[in-house]
Amino acid sequence: MMTINANTKISSLLKYNADALEAIVSISPKFTKLRNPILRKVIAARTSIAMASKFGGCSVDDFFNKLQPLGFEIDISAIEMEKVIENKPVPAFMKNIAADKMIELDVRAVIESGKDPLDIIVKKVKTLQTGAVLKIINSFEPTPLMHLLGKQGFQSYSETINDDLVNTYFYKQSEINVLAENKETDYSKGWDEILNRFNDKLETIDVRALEMPLPMHTILEALAILPTDKALFVYHKRIPVFLLPELEEKQFSYRIKEISDGEVQLVIYKN
Repeated sequence: MMTINANTKISSLLKYNADALEAIVSISPKFTKLRNPILRKVIAARTSIAMASKFGGCSVDDFFNKLQPLGFEIDISAIEMEKVIENKPVPAFMKNIAADKMIELDVRAVIESGKDPLDIIVKKVKTLQTGAVLKIINSFEPTPLMHLLGKQGFQSYSETINDDLVNTYFYKQSEINVLAENKETDYSKGWDEILNRFNDKLETIDVRALEMPLPMHTILEALAILPTDKALFVYHKRIPVFLLPELEEKQFSYRIKEISDGEVQLVIYKN
């Protein structure tokens, strides 16, 4: 029997008992997206019962009542403690920021149109004065962007207002080099050579139909189980700028070929 509390991840529930999926979906219509296997992989692994209850407009007890008949044991003593854990500490830069130092950028319409908001964000970031904060309004936490700008010296803080609204703040501490653009880089160099090298050792995925941030998460998940002697061939809509630093950090090499506007192919592999 699995013991659960408010901080138990949804992925752990589903791994222990597959019937937990429909039990959770029955709690709130907002949880129907968990039926999508790709969304489920992305959302379930980072969402606790407490977080899900906030998104779904329900209570932790609603989860417990549905899950207990499936063989889950409830750890009541942990509930109050976990509520405290779920709250992110507000960083110092958020407490004393002046109104004229807060710059807002809403990228939801850009993403809904199927476009990548990176260029817009980069241009806005480059105009920030030292001590200013860029507030990005989005429908999900932009983890790749937080990671990318973090390497450039920005502090960040994200707050989830509801399941369709997330505000993320980036604080510019000092003059720094912001996201050097690599438009001159020839990512396709050696494309044919790499394809020939892996010839019959290619794993293929297509992320063109996925909404952000699913393409990046899907690619990283595929790479996590990719045999070292194989390469991952990816059909994409655009050059995944957020993904490239992650690949380099994980010591993956890659080649990119732009076929046409809206069609890009990647080959990712270990040296």
